[in-house]
Amino acid sequence: MKRLFPASAGALALASLLPFFLHAQEAAPPTDAPATSADLGELPAVVVESAPAPVINDRVPAPVRVESTAVVYDTIVEPGKDQSLLGIAGSASMGSASAEELMARPYLRRGELLEVVPGMIITQHSGGGKANQYFVRGFNLDHGTDFAIFADAMPVNSRSHGHGQGYADINFVIPELIETLDYTKGPYFADLGDFSSAGSAKFGFYDVLPEGTASISAGEDDFFRFLFMDSVAAGDGMLTTAFEYNYYDGPWVLEDNFEKFNGFVKYYWEAGVNRYSITGMAYQGRWDATDQVPSRLVSGGIIDRLGFVDPTVGGDSQRYSLSFDWIHEGDVSTTEVNAYVGSYALDLYSNFTYFLADPVNGDQFNQVDDRVFAGLRIADTRDSDLFGREGDFTIGLQSHHDFIDEVGLHNTAARQRLGTVRSDEVYEMNVSTFANQELILNDWLKINTGVRADLYHFDVTSLSGVPANSGNDTAAMVNPKFGAVFGPWNETELFFNWGGGFHSNDARGVTLQVDPATGLPAPAVDPLVRQWGTEVGARTEVVEGVTSSISLWHLQSESELLYVGDAGTNEPGPATERYGIEWAVYWNPTDWLRFDSELAVSEARFRNEPVDRFVENAVPVALSAGITAGRATGPYGALRARYFSPRPLTADESVMSRDSLVLNARAGYRKEKWDVYVELLNLLDTDANDIEYFYESRLPGEPLAGIADTHYHPMEPLSVRTGVTWHW
Repeated sequence: MKRLFPASAGALALASLLPFFLHAQEAAPPTDAPATSADLGELPAVVVESAPAPVINDRVPAPVRVESTAVVYDTIVEPGKDQSLLGIAGSASMGSASAEELMARPYLRRGELLEVVPGMIITQHSGGGKANQYFVRGFNLDHGTDFAIFADAMPVNSRSHGHGQGYADINFVIPELIETLDYTKGPYFADLGDFSSAGSAKFGFYDVLPEGTASISAGEDDFFRFLFMDSVAAGDGMLTTAFEYNYYDGPWVLEDNFEKFNGFVKYYWEAGVNRYSITGMAYQGRWDATDQVPSRLVSGGIIDRLGFVDPTVGGDSQRYSLSFDWIHEGDVSTTEVNAYVGSYALDLYSNFTYFLADPVNGDQFNQVDDRVFAGLRIADTRDSDLFGREGDFTIGLQSHHDFIDEVGLHNTAARQRLGTVRSDEVYEMNVSTFANQELILNDWLKINTGVRADLYHFDVTSLSGVPANSGNDTAAMVNPKFGAVFGPWNETELFFNWGGGFHSNDARGVTLQVDPATGLPAPAVDPLVRQWGTEVGARTEVVEGVTSSISLWHLQSESELLYVGDAGTNEPGPATERYGIEWAVYWNPTDWLRFDSELAVSEARFRNEPVDRFVENAVPVALSAGITAGRATGPYGALRARYFSPRPLTADESVMSRDSLVLNARAGYRKEKWDVYVELLNLLDTDANDIEYFYESRLPGEPLAGIADTHYHPMEPLSVRTGVTWHW
């Protein structure tokens, strides 16, 4: 099959940015009138829509949500990446996507909801039930480290997880329930802590659905999905329920047999200036998997490109949660209280090296995670007058607790345990407080100063007969934050942001004394790894119908040393430095046609090294572009392209991955009460890869030391799906 080279992506980038240049002469003339505080809006703070209370019994949803990440935006009347954020956003790289934008996109997998975040790439290296692979801002985030994800105010990332620190599986999210997806980049915001240095994304679910929905969709490789959701009056409020069933085998020689169930219940009510909701979510999934395969087997004709090595890998997972949200909106302040509790479990079987470590039984291993989690968040934002300048002052408290009955790593063969590498009981706790002061200094300058303090406690009890790896530790960190917004001048604002951030390390790595594989002393791990970030940017609407933003950023981390769940030990790594540029353009030539283009260029290097060494699997160039057409009724369609460039698979760049370009299309016809559509996923049927790694593995008959090879998980070939939706 013909390969698409980077030149095609360059042409695509130029084509997608053409509207900006074609309309450059239509720039609005500069105004001589000075900007007023009304023009500037409030400083970045909680998102509160100043609108009348909703008419609940007529099912008019309330656009009055306070964001789970408080110090981010001012009032957003209508979410959408192409909407005006002048006088609203606190940085050039933050934004908000609407339900309309999310639903217009064709999706292969659930994690691709996050590709609405500019520069974000979502792939997979195994079965559909695992958390996806995330790439953004020069990070190979694995399954979530350094990118924080929230479901309303509830964090999704799991600390000290069996498969990887910060593991974030969003299979429990039902796309049609999302009202907004708000995102940030960089460690600049005081209310965002662990895992947020590269960025964050918050799924804001509807309090009240605008309409009831039932949907059935089907496609190739036994794809089937059923969805039902509705809001009904119940007592003094509204009860929203949703149920989703999804099954998919995938195109693999070894069928995925991926089956999942999602349930959602929310009760929402109002009392005066108070708004309340109680939300319950439930997810169950099970799957078989085709892990990444060695290229030597495919090139030698031993297995198909969509083939497998170990037929017994896969897993199952469950997640249940209950959350309570209370928003009190007074005359001069807004207080938000969020509390949640839940349980989570994962039973995962993988085999990446085949017969390298154990030539007889093979290298399959089982990772187990079984926990209860709970947390509380309180934030209060009130009008303030400091040194005669208007602004907002926010103070908050956050706490999160993980009660892990077992987080374990076991050697297995055909899903039968042969031995235990390590098994632990873990209690991990953190308490955080933050404060943020925002001031309008004059009609062209706003500043934001904040501070965040985090306290962590780690307590590990070894269950696998290695008492030396039991222990506890406590660590704390304080990080300052600062931001400034200049303008607007001629429909343009300039931004400067700076701040400290961090990610926590796995509790098992923090207390690890003896390497379970070798019996030798293990390297020490810092409980909290500090990171520093800086960003300068601009946002402009000088061209009528065009919204554009650009940001230059820099991020450095004190250490890449981490606990490797696949091996049960610590892996040393030096400090790193990442920097890059992001450019987004959104053009709405008419009310029924939209173009968007998002280009991200970055570089990731290890610091303090005698020779240049690059961070493995950090993507240098990522481009997303799309065309969306259609009105509320009648025909509609969307065409999206995503490109990411070759990336280093080894630190010296001696082995590079292939590049990847994929096009997805969606077209349909809708009336007021129904909608029918068809999706073409991987429209060009490209044979690119979702993920590639370079490491040693061994197959029967090969040298005992193994063979260094590229291992990859192919992109799924062309797939067709269709569906019909009813509304009432």
